[in-house]
Amino acid sequence: MLSSANLAAALERVETNRGAPGVDGVTTADLRGWLREHWEGVREELDAGRYRPSPVRRVMIPKPGGGERMLGVPTVLDRLIQQAIAQVLTPIFDPEFSGSSFGFRPGRSAHQAVRVARRAIEDGHRWVVDIDLDRFFDRVQHDVLMARVARRVDDRRVLRLIRSFLEAGIMADGVKMPSAQGTPQGSPLSPVLSNIMLDDLDRELWRRGHRFVRYADDIRVFTRSRRAAHRVLDSITVVVEQRLKLKVNREKSKVVPASVATLLGFGFYFTRAGVRIRVDPKALRRWKVRIRELTSRRWSVAMEYRIGRLNRFIVGWMGYFRLADTPRVFQGLDEWLRRRMRQVRWKEWKRARTRRRMLRSLGISDRVARDWAISSKGYWRIGGSVVLQQALPNSYWEGFGLRMLKPTWQRLRSV
Repeated sequence: MLSSANLAAALERVETNRGAPGVDGVTTADLRGWLREHWEGVREELDAGRYRPSPVRRVMIPKPGGGERMLGVPTVLDRLIQQAIAQVLTPIFDPEFSGSSFGFRPGRSAHQAVRVARRAIEDGHRWVVDIDLDRFFDRVQHDVLMARVARRVDDRRVLRLIRSFLEAGIMADGVKMPSAQGTPQGSPLSPVLSNIMLDDLDRELWRRGHRFVRYADDIRVFTRSRRAAHRVLDSITVVVEQRLKLKVNREKSKVVPASVATLLGFGFYFTRAGVRIRVDPKALRRWKVRIRELTSRRWSVAMEYRIGRLNRFIVGWMGYFRLADTPRVFQGLDEWLRRRMRQVRWKEWKRARTRRRMLRSLGISDRVARDWAISSKGYWRIGGSVVLQQALPNSYWEGFGLRMLKPTWQRLRSV
């Protein structure tokens, strides 16, 4: 764990990931300089088993579906050591993990998980068990987790160090609170520990012959009948609560048809050609919320800057959702986005004289330009009008470099 090569790789990873400072205020940019001065003492503490991590800084972030999620931000030094541990644990545990587990694993991705789910549905498993683990990262019992780590790790110093990170506590409003259970989200060590914790569940599902997909604590089991799905939900709930000492959220866990099920922002629909992938309607609504923010008429910024921000969001969003087989949906979103942008342009022109002049310069007749320049219609109606569509066609926005979803989807799919 403390080899020069492993520590150098961990340091590079921490610096690349950046992130906010922990309770000591040291940033990732300061880390190398801090290590040159203090690493010798830290190394001695690690060798002697005396190293004590700092408590994590509590940060609350909003969940996409409402509510808040607690993140724990360790100090950059603790992140470095946790990363070094994770890099050693991963090659020990990962080769033994289930092939149906995709979260936080090298060479595996959310897209692979969604494709495996689609294949299960194509093979006739048309009922889906959606198992929701209630506050998984907050409920992990340290003894249960450490027993699973100790199955393959016999270095007592490393085991004590991992436990010390689990028990480091949380700093909130200047007060340190103990952490009797749970593993804070946001630490480099949490992903591999979560997979170690849930590997027993994967093995049990595999032993029973179930088709399933797990991405971190997102679990879907696929069955051929509704009755079988309910039996699976009941039996797996017993395994989770009695063997893993976790809790299944019975209100959110459910049995649904495959056409209703969602996974990692995607859903599924049936065609004559087979099962196809769509974007979860919740993800589409979140897309519109973000686009509304970036196309707000109250946000007074240059059009070039606005389009730059839009492009970064659109390319990143489509980079993830390129898996969906829904070009018509993307085309509809593009039309909605262009209408939002036409509103912005209309607001920028402000005065009737400017609007008339700009419309004329864009090919609109003087009579029509004059009438629309003094129109009392609202921005949304004007943004969707034939006149503004003619004045500000697709080619106008292409000239500004505005990226659209459907062309971006087509380009990414062809790669």
